[in-house]
Amino acid sequence: MAGTDQPSPWWSATRHADRKPFLMARSAITRAVRGWFDEQGFCEVETGILQVSPGNETHLHAPQTEIIGNDGSRATRYLRTSPEFAAKKLLAAGEAKIFEFARVFRDRERGDLHLPEFTMLEWYRADASYDAVMADTIVVIAHAAQATGICRFSFRGKTADPFAEPELLTVASAFERFAGIDLLSTISHGEGDCAALAAAARSRVRVTEDDTWSDIFSKVLVEHVEPNLGQGRLTVLFEYPAPEAALARTKAADPRVAERFEIYACGVELANGFGELTDADEQRRRFAAAMDEKQRRYGERYPLDEDFLAAVAEMPPSSGVALGFDRLVMLASGALRVDQVVWTPPSGET
Repeated sequence: MAGTDQPSPWWSATRHADRKPFLMARSAITRAVRGWFDEQGFCEVETGILQVSPGNETHLHAPQTEIIGNDGSRATRYLRTSPEFAAKKLLAAGEAKIFEFARVFRDRERGDLHLPEFTMLEWYRADASYDAVMADTIVVIAHAAQATGICRFSFRGKTADPFAEPELLTVASAFERFAGIDLLSTISHGEGDCAALAAAARSRVRVTEDDTWSDIFSKVLVEHVEPNLGQGRLTVLFEYPAPEAALARTKAADPRVAERFEIYACGVELANGFGELTDADEQRRRFAAAMDEKQRRYGERYPLDEDFLAAVAEMPPSSGVALGFDRLVMLASGALRVDQVVWTPPSGET
C-alpha cells in the first residue's frame, strides 16, 4: 500500500510514548525554574506575541501577518522573535524583576537545535549589573539538572557538568586561544576594521569579497570557537566586541567591548544576556544600520517600534538574559533533538 513506508506521525501512541520521558522532564524543569524565580521575588509576566516590529537584528527573520479592523483597515504585524521589546516597556513602567516563558518565532530556522516556534525563558533585573543575570543563568541551568536528576549534560559526543564552576572566557581570549586572532586590534571607535580582520582570519576561514567584519567574526566563532565551549563544564563567553553589541551597552572601561555574554554547554549556546543599553539614540542608530544591512542581504526590513525606543530612554539601568528553554530541557533530559522535548512538534513534520 502506498505510503506504508512512511514513519508514523508524532502523535501516534507509540511515538508519543517514546517522547513521554522527555516531556515529563520538561514539566519538572518548568516547575523547578518557576519556583526559583518565585523565591527570588520575580513577577511572571505574559506579553503580546503580535508586534509592530519583531526585532531589528540583521539575521533574524519573523513570520508576518495582518490585523484587520472592524472597518476593514489592515495593519501589518509580526510574530515576535523575542519578548524583549515588551519586557523593556514594562521596565520603563516601573517593574523591577520580571520573567516570562515566551513563545517566540523564527523563520529560516530548523534543525536539531532550532524550531520555527519555541520557548524563550527571558528575565530582567532593574538596577542590577549583568553579572547578576549571569549568575542567575548558572543557577537556573543547575536547577534544571537537579529537576531531572541528571549529573552530566551530553550532546554529540561532548559532555558538561552543570554543577561545576563555569569557565569564564572573554571573546577576545577565545579568539586568541582557538583561532590565533587578536580580535580587539581589529576594532576602533566601536567599529570593526573588515580588512584587518580578513587578513588575520584568512588562514582560518574562507573569506569572500563581500564579507563584512561581522560575517568574518561569525565564521570564526562558529567554526573555531563555539565547538570548544562548554566542554567538561559550562562556559561563560563574555565581553562581546562592540560591533556585536546588539542591545547591550558598551563597557565603560573599554569601549571596544560590550556588556554581553553567552553561556554554552557541550558546544550548545543556551543563553544570551546583556547589560541593557538605555541610550535611545544609540539604539536607533544600531537598528537603522542593522535594517540597512538586512535590506542589502535579504531585500527586506522591519519597522522600528517607536514605543520601544521611547521606553529605552525611560528604562532604569537594567540587565537581562534570554535562555533557549527547549535546548536546556534537551540537555537536562538526555534528548537528542529539541523537537523531542516539545509537546507538539511543528505540524506537517514527522
